[in-house]
Amino acid sequence: MFSAFRKWRRKRAASRMQVAPETWTQVEQTLPFLAFLPADDIPRLRQMALEFLADKQVHGADGLVTSDAMLLSIALQACLPVLNIGLDAYADWVGIIVYPGDFVIPRSVADEDGVVHEYEDEVLGEAWEGGPVLLSWFEGDEVAAGAAEGINVVIHEFAHKLDMGNGEVDGYPRLSADMSAAAWASAFRPAYEDFCERVDRGDETRLDPYGAEHPAEFFAVMSEAFFETPGLLKEEYPAVYEQLSLYYQQDPAPREAALPAPGDTPLKHSFASGRNAV
Repeated sequence: MFSAFRKWRRKRAASRMQVAPETWTQVEQTLPFLAFLPADDIPRLRQMALEFLADKQVHGADGLVTSDAMLLSIALQACLPVLNIGLDAYADWVGIIVYPGDFVIPRSVADEDGVVHEYEDEVLGEAWEGGPVLLSWFEGDEVAAGAAEGINVVIHEFAHKLDMGNGEVDGYPRLSADMSAAAWASAFRPAYEDFCERVDRGDETRLDPYGAEHPAEFFAVMSEAFFETPGLLKEEYPAVYEQLSLYYQQDPAPREAALPAPGDTPLKHSFASGRNAV
């Protein structure tokens, strides 16, 4: 009952938002990985992004003023992983805090002798269980905009939110009924162990080595790669790609492969198709 009312309320609020087609196009052009979506999915993603903004509260920190383009960019990236899962996957929290650049979080940790050590951790993003998502934003910086190859702070943190939907943050999100937990573990566990070994040896990995920090970080980093560089992920860890394809109900690698190489004549992508003035 409450879920149905919440969906109705956010659809109603989104219907009052007006976004010009040229604004959508300008924002989407900073997110080139959206070209890996089928053209028919772009209008759906736009609509979901508006409903996302209607449902969440986005605040700038340290004097940052959030622009419409910034809000749309965050919303498009946050909604991409749940495009075929649904916004209810993000239902148990409302806040997003955006910092102008990286930010510092005070932390404390107790060692084996019980001595508590305090330190400041400089981060680009963080997701809190039941609480907000914290994001950094560098104006004009491709990493913050989600355009740097294989790195996407927004998708990373929202992957953590999906991970939290199954309780412990451990790299095992809540799977759909037609997925196998055993198959997920059989794909992710050996891939994670292999990746950690490569990072420990000092190998120069093409995927972000931060994924070796913890199984939860591995899931988040692999999710970044799934959307940003799907062909690379499929080449490096095909079983992980297959499970993520089942989980996200998307298959971006073939479309990435079909796009022209840099310097070739670009294919016309219908970012502007499906006029969405809602």
